[in-house]
Amino acid sequence: MPHLTRKEFLKRSLLASAIVPFAPLLTKAAQSPLLIPLSQNLTTDEAFWAEVRKQYLLDKRVVNLNNGAVGPQPISVQQSHISMYQHSNKAPSHFMWGEVDGKREQLRAELAALVGCATDEVAINRNTTEGLNTVIFGLNLKAGDEVVVSDFDYPFMLNAWQQRAQRDGIVLKTVKLSLPLEDEKQAVELYRQAITPQTKVVHLTHVINWTGQIMPVKSITQMAKQQGCEVVVDAAHALAHIPLSFQDIGCDYMATSLHKWLGAPFGTGALVIKKEKIATVWPLLSAWEPQSADIRKFELLGTRSFPAEMAALDAISFHQKIGLDKVNQRLHYLKLYWAEPVTRMMGVVFHTSLKPAFSGAVATFSIEGMTSSQIANQLFETHGLHVGTIHWNGLDAVRISPHIYTSLAELDRLVDAVAKLTEQ
Repeated sequence: MPHLTRKEFLKRSLLASAIVPFAPLLTKAAQSPLLIPLSQNLTTDEAFWAEVRKQYLLDKRVVNLNNGAVGPQPISVQQSHISMYQHSNKAPSHFMWGEVDGKREQLRAELAALVGCATDEVAINRNTTEGLNTVIFGLNLKAGDEVVVSDFDYPFMLNAWQQRAQRDGIVLKTVKLSLPLEDEKQAVELYRQAITPQTKVVHLTHVINWTGQIMPVKSITQMAKQQGCEVVVDAAHALAHIPLSFQDIGCDYMATSLHKWLGAPFGTGALVIKKEKIATVWPLLSAWEPQSADIRKFELLGTRSFPAEMAALDAISFHQKIGLDKVNQRLHYLKLYWAEPVTRMMGVVFHTSLKPAFSGAVATFSIEGMTSSQIANQLFETHGLHVGTIHWNGLDAVRISPHIYTSLAELDRLVDAVAKLTEQ
C-alpha cells in the first residue's frame, strides 16, 4: 500500500466519492441472503464468515479495527434505510409519519425481546448518551444525595452527573478501578465500600469503552439494591456483543446504542426503565404528561430520522439470523487471534483481560516508548489499519475492536505491523 498521510487519504477518498455515487454502489453490492450452516460450531468456519463479510460494503484501502466507536451496517440495513428515506420524501408528513413510523410498536416489541425487558419498558431514541442523560437529569435527587460512579465511566455520563452536582448539590463518590480487573468479588467490594446511607444511585458501565473490560454488573446491582440504591447501567457496548438482559441484571435504568455492535443506522438507541419507575423520571425534553407512566413520553424528540429508526428492524433480523452466541464466540475468537501473539512481544503492555468473562471483542494495549498517536499513525499510514486511540485517566493506548466481518488476514496484518513497531 502507498504511504499516504491521513490528509492525503481523505483527499483521495473525497475525490473518489465525487466520481462514484453511493447509491449505485449499494445496488451493485446487493447480494443473496446469508445462509446459516446447520453446524452449531461456526466460530472457526472461515468459509461462513467470508460469506458474512460479503454482506457489508467495505473499502479495501482501510482495515477498520475501530468498530467499537461505531459499527457499519450490513448492506441489507443500508438498503432498507435508503428505501424508506426515499419513500418518505414523496410526501413526508404522510409517508414518513404514517407508514414508516407506523412500524414503531413492532420495533419496540423486538427491542424489548432483544434487551430482555417488557415491551412497555423500552423507549426508542438516538443513542446511549441521550438515554442516560434522560435518566440522570430526570431523577428526583436533592442536595446531599450521593451518586456512585467510577473513574472509567463514559465522559458524557460523568459530565452529566457533575452538572447535577453543580446545579443541585448532589455528591459524587468515585470508585477507582484498576484495569484489567479479573476478580468479580473485588469489583463488588469496591462499589460496596463507596456506598453510604446517603447513596441513592449507583452508575455502572457494563462494557468499559476504554479497554473493553466487562464489569460484573449483575452482582454489583444485587449488592447495591440490598443497600437501598437505584442502579443505572450504561450498556452502549453490550448490545449484540455479549449476553444482555435488563431483567436478569435487575437494574432500574439502562440505555444502549443500536449503531455499534447491532449494526443499525447511525443515531439510533434505546432507553429502558422499570415500569414502576417511569412515572418518577422527568423527560429530558417536553412531554404532554411529564409524570405519565407511559414509556413513550421519552420519545417526544421532535422530528428526527424515522427511516433510520425503523431500519433497526432489519439490523435486528440480520443479528438474530446469525445468533448472539455465535456472534459473541466469534468476536472473542478474533480478539484472541491477534491479542495472544501481541501479548508476547517485547515492550507491549495489555490493559484488557483476555478471559471471556471479562472481555469480548475489544482489547487495548500500549507500546513502551510510543504514544498512542504515534502507534495509530504508523499503523494507518504504513499498513492501512484504522484503530482507536485512548487518552483517559492516565491511559495512553490504542484500542482494537474487530467485528464479525473482519478477516483473519486483516488481523495477521495487524500482528505483523505491531511486531515491526516493537522491533524499532
